[in-house]
Formats: sequence, structure tokens, C-alpha cells
Amino acid sequence: MKRILFATLLAASGAAAVAADNQAAGGLPVTKAPAGAEVYIIAPKDGATVGPEVTVRFGLKGMGVAPAGVKKEGTGHHHLLVDVKELPAAGLPIPKDDNHLHFGNGQTETTVKLKPGTHTLQLELADENHVPFEPAVVSKKITVHVK
Repeated sequence: MKRILFATLLAASGAAAVAADNQAAGGLPVTKAPAGAEVYIIAPKDGATVGPEVTVRFGLKGMGVAPAGVKKEGTGHHHLLVDVKELPAAGLPIPKDDNHLHFGNGQTETTVKLKPGTHTLQLELADENHVPFEPAVVSKKITVHVK
């Protein structure tokens, strides 16, 4: 009887550890990214010289797009990172501010206003709770020059 009880407790603690590994620090689940998923910026091209209103077109391979709040396997929504030096923290919702733009309605294009100078743009895909996938699905960071 003691062996059965011990085995049951051991199994339960192992399951709890696996569940904890799949939770973000804020208590939200962390969603695994499908193998081969890629997000990329279609336009503008890296190094482009652009006007102050820049249309950014988002590309995605190996996944689909769904609005925030919609849990559907193999989907996420875009976040445009403007002049962000480090990716948002893993396991937490992506911040929403002037540098972290959310496209929770499933948009795949936007027009942003940028001040003259050099700026970086990067995309990050997140799940229905705005939490980045594991591993992160991020684009190459591109640079644009605003005249």
C-alpha cells in the first residue's frame, strides 16, 4: 500500500513540474511554436530610405494569424517592435507602448509614423495572451532611414 501511495505522489509531483514549466511567470501558459515557424518583414526592405509614414507589411510561414484572445492551435498575432534593443521578456505578455505595437485584430500590415533618422523594426509573434511563443518567433531586425 505504501508503494502505491508513493508512486501516486511521485507521478503527481512530476505532472505538476511539467505544468509549471509550461506556465509564464504571470501564471499564463506558454505556447510552443510549431517547428519551422517564421515571421518576417515583407516591406520595407532592410536599409531602405523612407518617408515619415512607413507602411510595414508582415509575412508569416508555418503558422496562421488569429486575433488576440482566440485560442487556435498554430496561430498567433503580430507585434511590431520599433527601436527595441532587446526582445521582450520570455514568458510574459509583450508590453504595449510606443515601441511595442500590438496587432491583436489579426492585422498583417500597418502604417507607422517615424521621426527623421535611423530606426529599427522587428516583428514578434505572440499567442492569444500576448505571450511570445517558445521558442520565440521573431523576424530579423531591419533598419530604415527616415528622411
